Amino acid sequence: MSPAALPLRDVHLPPPPGWWPPAPGWWWVGAALLLLVAAALWMGLRRRAARRRWASLFERERAAATPAAQVGAMSALLRRAARRIDPRADTLQGDAWLQWLDGRKGDAFSRGPGRLLLEGGFRPDVDAAAVAALVPLARQRFVQLMAGKR
Repeated sequence: MSPAALPLRDVHLPPPPGWWPPAPGWWWVGAALLLLVAAALWMGLRRRAARRRWASLFERERAAATPAAQVGAMSALLRRAARRIDPRADTLQGDAWLQWLDGRKGDAFSRGPGRLLLEGGFRPDVDAAAVAALVPLARQRFVQLMAGKR
């Protein structure tokens, strides 16, 4: 028989590999991604719990009988929280203190309801509406300072 007369068949390739089960490397990548997502979720929940704890501390500490005492308590809380960021911040006085509280954003303390912090704790009578306007501003800044955000 001559080589041209041989009945040859075409080469048969094996079927392509299936997508399941994935290679071991993909299992490692999936496990690492799962751990990253779990860690991010855990950190987010801890941060949220800490913010709630700080807001609760703020409300507990400022719960005073008179509006002037509430302003004094808020001022003390903000000064204690400011010490966490900058050890010299709690020694600032007047407009320098309010500008430090404003930070890089806005002027709610130096030109807004936050100005009440300068002398509101020392007045015999403080407008309850002014204190009510100050409370959310001071609470938000207190939580930011406790979280380490300048």
